[in-house]
Amino acid sequence: MEKILEVKDLHVSFNTYAGKVRAVRGVGFELNKGESLAFVGESGCGKTVTAKSVLRLLKPPFAVIEEGSQILYKGQDVVHMDKKALSNYRGAEVSMIFQDPMTSLNPTMKVGRQIMESLQIHKKLDKKAAMEEAIHLLKLVNIPSPETRVNNYPHEMSGGMRQRVMIAIALACDPSVLIADEPTTALDVTIQAQIMDLLKELKEKLGTAIILVTHDLGVVANFADRVQVMYAGQVLERGTAREIFYDGRHPYTWALLSSVPKLAKESKQELYALKGTPPDLILPLNHCPFAARCEHCMSICKEQHPPETALSDTHKVSCWLQHPDAPNVTAFSGKEARS
Repeated sequence: MEKILEVKDLHVSFNTYAGKVRAVRGVGFELNKGESLAFVGESGCGKTVTAKSVLRLLKPPFAVIEEGSQILYKGQDVVHMDKKALSNYRGAEVSMIFQDPMTSLNPTMKVGRQIMESLQIHKKLDKKAAMEEAIHLLKLVNIPSPETRVNNYPHEMSGGMRQRVMIAIALACDPSVLIADEPTTALDVTIQAQIMDLLKELKEKLGTAIILVTHDLGVVANFADRVQVMYAGQVLERGTAREIFYDGRHPYTWALLSSVPKLAKESKQELYALKGTPPDLILPLNHCPFAARCEHCMSICKEQHPPETALSDTHKVSCWLQHPDAPNVTAFSGKEARS
């Protein structure tokens, strides 16, 4: 498969009055053409910061991509791109669907004009051609009566329609990579399913690679080809969707899976809740970041960071339970978490 995007040893820090917050610590991944990759984890685990780093949307000096980090798009070094190259890269090559369309869309501009803006900048279309393409894009994302809706303001549309407009803007210049940051958070369940079906359809039709940022494992199960489980700015487990859901090996992955409501459970059965809080990211983490909350924590977990163990060509996990001398944990296995 053709590799489009490669991120190596990504470190991102935020400079605050309290100290340097190391929000992303050594994250790496690859993305192939037409593939969907999901970042999952609790709020604050570094998913969105990683995604925004790919587009260099984090503003220095408050946010800094540390020296040694590599973001390669088709072999081009994104970290050191000049202003002109970065402008061509954003939107035309890689685009993003932001989390809340109501705050991302300009309330004073008609949605058609907002779609046209990207087309006129990157594709150099005249006003008439840009308007025709904007109508075509609204039709592509299944907005009814696109000829009329193109003249609506964001407040005249429902939440689902605004999200579709955001997708239309992101797709305007036929990007190779689409980053969807919690695209269904503010929507009801029915509209969530419609949006995810739309993204899946566009991926298959246009061959666009998609990075999905979400905490909703239900969304991931039916959409992603590969999954990366993130915690405290690090990747604890990575693999295909099937490997993560049916053969997850990290206790944090088990906890995430067990926290999802199951139809098979009795109505009065208590839902599993992960105890404790994530670590302070100002402090150094020279041990397993999940140690303080892990039910299977051993002495070495609090002393050394676990190496990444390859379970297959695609499935890797960073956990001391994979060591040959570690106890055989069966009390809280991935299978039990899903029961």
